[in-house]
Amino acid sequence: MADTSALVLSSTRTRGRFVAAGIYGLILTAFWFVAEHFSLGTRIGHMPSTFTAFALLFAPYWFFGFGAADVLYGTLTSRAIRVLVPGLLVVPYLIYCLPRAELRWMFAVVFFAMPVGISALLEFCPPGGSRPASAKLCWQDVVVFAAVGLPVEFNWLHGGFPHDGLNSLPKLLLVDSALYAYLVVRRLEGIGYDFRPRVRDLVIGLRELVFFAPIVIALGLALHFITPHGGLPARAAASSALLITFFFVAIPEELFFRGLLQNLLEGRIGRRGSLWLTAVIFGLSHFNKPLPFNWRYVLLATIAGIFYGRAWRDRRHLLASTITHTLVDVLWTVWFR
Repeated sequence: MADTSALVLSSTRTRGRFVAAGIYGLILTAFWFVAEHFSLGTRIGHMPSTFTAFALLFAPYWFFGFGAADVLYGTLTSRAIRVLVPGLLVVPYLIYCLPRAELRWMFAVVFFAMPVGISALLEFCPPGGSRPASAKLCWQDVVVFAAVGLPVEFNWLHGGFPHDGLNSLPKLLLVDSALYAYLVVRRLEGIGYDFRPRVRDLVIGLRELVFFAPIVIALGLALHFITPHGGLPARAAASSALLITFFFVAIPEELFFRGLLQNLLEGRIGRRGSLWLTAVIFGLSHFNKPLPFNWRYVLLATIAGIFYGRAWRDRRHLLASTITHTLVDVLWTVWFR
């Protein structure tokens, strides 16, 4: 009976990986058409190398959502190798820049050293010392969050991919680094980074949107932050907005603020305190959009962060909060921005 159950489980996992690979191919195809729609190849040149680099950076991002971390952890038994593996994230950069003769050694070193350094910190200096890593925010996490979050917030790595339309590539590299560090090295529980859809995630995501929308619309109008306008967007534009927002805005931000920060703060200050503090930090991360300090955006983003945090902690699934986050951003862009 045990052997039969193990075979069924193995077969299910294998089938799930094939499905994930198939969907990965379809998503890449969709992104290719999005790039064509926005004439990205004409603007940046050398589309094959650029898209190959994107596909390689998107692969860990995608397959970690289907259990790749467990496979890597079981395979990479040597601690030294486990630390060095994320250094392979420099390969997409080399594939992108070498055909263009745009190699900048500083970025090559950063794109190798940053993922390795983050993994080394959590591997050889784990939170809790010699004890198993506890699910509490520790100084190591603060260092990792700064290493991942600040370059995104202030666009420090744009020079590695210095063409309009490629801002997502350094962000993907940093997301891959964080995923590897916390799913493979630290093995943090409760992140909820899982792309396998559940009806509950959709229901919760929509529920929080319904709760949040009247508040943000009323307050946004009162503060003169939003301006409603009618009309339906073109189908291609709406589809592109959903796809780009979901993968390049909502998931990275929900991973960072809910799956990691709120998750780890719960061990320090409890569920309610972590929800509110994370929401405030999330709101403050919008202070420079645009500069000087945009207090209206900070206030509305803080309120949004409360509802995103509620969606995540319902079942600790990032898909739920990502659905709310995506729909809020897209609806704002289409009808209120």
